[in-house]
Amino acid sequence: MIRASLAALAIALPAAATSPSTGLPEWLAGRWCTVEGARGQTCEQWLPAAGGMMLGVSQTVRGGKTSEFEFMRIAMDGDTAVYLAQPGGKPPVAFRAVAGGEGVTFVNAAHDYPQRIHYRVKGDALTAEISLADGRKPMRFNYRRVR
Repeated sequence: MIRASLAALAIALPAAATSPSTGLPEWLAGRWCTVEGARGQTCEQWLPAAGGMMLGVSQTVRGGKTSEFEFMRIAMDGDTAVYLAQPGGKPPVAFRAVAGGEGVTFVNAAHDYPQRIHYRVKGDALTAEISLADGRKPMRFNYRRVR
């Protein structure tokens, strides 16, 4: 499962902020963690934009063991940001950014699940939601910035 580990990455800027030079969601940079619960604790770490991309990693620890991990990157394809997810180290799956709304939304309607990945930040809180392209079957992850 793709963890909205999108949670990564520079001190809290407005949710819709992007770098005018790269179009990357630089406000995602940083370390973000969920509250530990029945599914364990998930932390996402996003590096600041450099060289035209952002790199991220997600790790879920449950009962002292890694239960899930994901490598992520957001890179530009022309004027469009593309989110590449590699859950469990599998081959990357690309999701293209779509315009509109608060935060950033990436879509790949041809993928099984998720088809849509949405990140939104407000202060030190990051919300990541995965769903079908039309928003059905949502799963939401609430992260807090870890300093």
